[in-house]
Order: sequence, then C-alpha cells, then structure tokens
Amino acid sequence: MDRPLVAILSGAGISTDSGIPDYRGPNGLWRRDPEAEKLVTYEYYMADPEIRRRSWRMRRENHTLKAEPNAAHRAVAELERSGVPVRVITQNVDGLHQLAGLPARKVLELHGSARSVVCTRCHARGTMEDALARVEAGEDDPPCRTCGGVLKSATVMFGERLDPMVLGQAMAVSKACTVFIAVGSSLQVHPAAGLAGVAADHGARLIIVNAEPTPYDDRADQIIREPIGTALPALLRTLSEGARVREA
Repeated sequence: MDRPLVAILSGAGISTDSGIPDYRGPNGLWRRDPEAEKLVTYEYYMADPEIRRRSWRMRRENHTLKAEPNAAHRAVAELERSGVPVRVITQNVDGLHQLAGLPARKVLELHGSARSVVCTRCHARGTMEDALARVEAGEDDPPCRTCGGVLKSATVMFGERLDPMVLGQAMAVSKACTVFIAVGSSLQVHPAAGLAGVAADHGARLIIVNAEPTPYDDRADQIIREPIGTALPALLRTLSEGARVREA
C-alpha cells in the first residue's frame, strides 16, 4: 500500500526559532519598519542606487546566512527519512529545510533563495556569500561580473512574478497530497496561500499550525496554536507512527 503524500507549506513562523524575524506578525519587520519594504521591492531597487546600497547593507547585517535549522526543520527532515513521502513548499528564502537534511529536490522555494544572487540583465548566478564579501571589501552596489548589470538577491521581490515552473510543481503537489500542513504561514500572500484551499478541494486533510488565525481556518480539519518548535515535531511523529501502523 502506498504511503500518503504529506505536503508542508512553511512560512516565516517556522524559522523564527532560528533567529530569523517574520514579516507580517505582530512584531514583524514590515510593521516595525515600513521603509524596509522598499529595499525588497523590484521597482525601487532597480531605479535607485541608494536603495540598492541600503539593501546590501541590510543583507550584511542580517543573520539569515548564519542561521541554523531548528527543531521544526529537523522534524520535517526526520519524517522524510522515516520513509513517508514528503514535499515542502516554502515561502521562506533561508534554505534551512535543506540544511536540516531534506533533499533539495523535495523543497520547492516559491520565493527563491537568499543564499544566491542573480544578474537582472544576463541572469548569471552566484553565491550571496561571494557578493557580500565584495560589499565587505568596499563595493557598496556590486555589479554583475559577467556583464556589469544590476545584481540582486535570487529572491522574488515585491513586484516580481513567481517562477511559473516552481508554482506549477507546488500546485501539482497540493492536488496530489493526502495531508497538507500549513505551518508558520499567515496564509495571506497569494498565490502561495491558495494552495491550502487547492489541497482541501482535492480531498487532503488540512492542518494549520500557526499562532494567529488565518483566512483558511474554516477549511481546516485541525488547527494547532501551540509553539511550532514543539507542536510540529509532535504532529509529524504522529503522522510517521500512523503510516507505520497502516503498513503493519
């Protein structure tokens, strides 16, 4: 008998225990500093060299690249290692699911990765680590080394479209899964948020693990308001044990 496919949509809340702040929560970055949103808005970033310089300074100062996976990330990787088919669809750009041991091919990064940079002209890619080393060495707005174009983080900025191939894969996973867990996501940012509804429409058991209410709570089979660092590992252990019982 085939094991059920578990899809996990992870949002900023799963990474707060790793020291990465969320964006839209009560203490979120956009609420504390609305001007910070300009630093990750494509139109502003491309038009204003000062915005780019501030953006690179912000990236130097934040700790995303130094963050370590927490208990929730590790629990997802452990579920996959137990033999349960798992696919992660993440709104996060921190790469912590992969660092926790989940194979990269099983992670769909809807909003890209903060660990890479891309040229807006020739699309050459490089590592964020190398780009930040150039900033550290005195280049306050480092251009692409291939063509001299504007370099940006390989994340989806406000005003940019999601990669249609990644979004298509996420849609397929949402339609095919047996269990869909939305964890640490406000479920307010579309099209990612809509995947919870797609899963429910196709018969998946919808579980929401989030501190605040979401627009999809009325569709959920189970809502968990406990801290993610303890609630998600406990939930995933239950799923893993349930899969073993069905196989026995």
